[in-house]
Amino acid sequence: MIDSIISTVKNQKAILVGLITQQQTEEQVKEYLDELAFLADTAGAEPVKYFTQKLEHPNPVTFVGAGKLSEIRQYMEDQEIGLVIFDDELSSKQIRNIEKELEVKILDRTSLILDIFAMRAQTAYAKTQVELAQYQYLLPRLTRMWTHLDRQRGGGAMMRGVGETQLETDRRIVLDKIADLKDQLKSIDKQMVVQRKNRGKMVRVALVGYTNVGKSTTMNMLSKSEVFAENKLFATLDTTVRKVIIDNLPFLLSDTVGFIRKLPTHLVESFKSTLDEVREADLLIHVVDISHPNFAEQIEVVEKTLLEIDGEEKPTILVFNKIDAFSYIEKDEFDLTPPTKENLSLDDLRKTWMAKMQNNCIFISAKNKTNIDELKEMIYDKVKEIHIARYPYNDFLFQKYDENIEE
Repeated sequence: MIDSIISTVKNQKAILVGLITQQQTEEQVKEYLDELAFLADTAGAEPVKYFTQKLEHPNPVTFVGAGKLSEIRQYMEDQEIGLVIFDDELSSKQIRNIEKELEVKILDRTSLILDIFAMRAQTAYAKTQVELAQYQYLLPRLTRMWTHLDRQRGGGAMMRGVGETQLETDRRIVLDKIADLKDQLKSIDKQMVVQRKNRGKMVRVALVGYTNVGKSTTMNMLSKSEVFAENKLFATLDTTVRKVIIDNLPFLLSDTVGFIRKLPTHLVESFKSTLDEVREADLLIHVVDISHPNFAEQIEVVEKTLLEIDGEEKPTILVFNKIDAFSYIEKDEFDLTPPTKENLSLDDLRKTWMAKMQNNCIFISAKNKTNIDELKEMIYDKVKEIHIARYPYNDFLFQKYDENIEE
């Protein structure tokens, strides 16, 4: 794993910066910065203040305006801040100019996510995927690492070509490394395809959803196994597959990496092989954190990412988790203004989503095990339907004697 690409941010006080544009309202930017703060906290940094600015589009030189940058610098000097994190991906030119002005470590959203992925990767496969994504992120940003060097002079027959720069040399090394990592992943992919083929006549079910919505907790509850779960972003990076038996029906259940808004493109590409579990699944269980104020947008992010990965819609059960943490603001009976999303009760949401999903959704608490039997029943019905269509000869684990089944 390469440590030099993204330095560690542990125990550093951080400022978070976001832009209010025509595409992002002030309310949305506040929510996005809250998520960025959670990411920073997961990486070990300590977010202390948000800075926002209204601009039509990001400044191509410094992302924010010169005045805002001076304001950030002043605050940093007063509070001794050593890290600034921007909520969008920065170009090498922007990073170079901002670092020159602020004289501290600058991270963007992508590099922070990569940092967390590097921390979370456990298997050799996940580590290779993260390393590939890191090099792909680094490649267009090599320029800022060598701005202090002039063109190098060429040498003899075995030396670099005339006038080749250190930058060009490094670019070639990085490109070779990317090609090498892609070859390694192809080799592991072949082994994983064989493993998946050897799983026998079982329906495949994949847990999907935004990061930190409770997929691993749901996995533990359904499979009665101990999959690592904690209240951090990207706690799961390596796909876990378990054989689960509900009643008389065995099937395979996989827990996958969580999605997030603005997930870097090359990260999705690197993890396409891990997400083969999603691509090859017969049924998706889309877990949603109903207690999150912006859960509807999180559903959209997941659905959009799923289409990027697979391109085809699959049978899906929408599982609204964390009903134990759900809260809403009750509207005054004399208040005649239209209700907002904050005024919707759990019953209101249940009616809306039940109608929208044609009853293919359920409201649960994986933590408190609320409505778990109903969820198992729903999964059983869906899996059984797929199983009978795919394997018409009875391959169930054992026969239920209260069913009239023709021999």
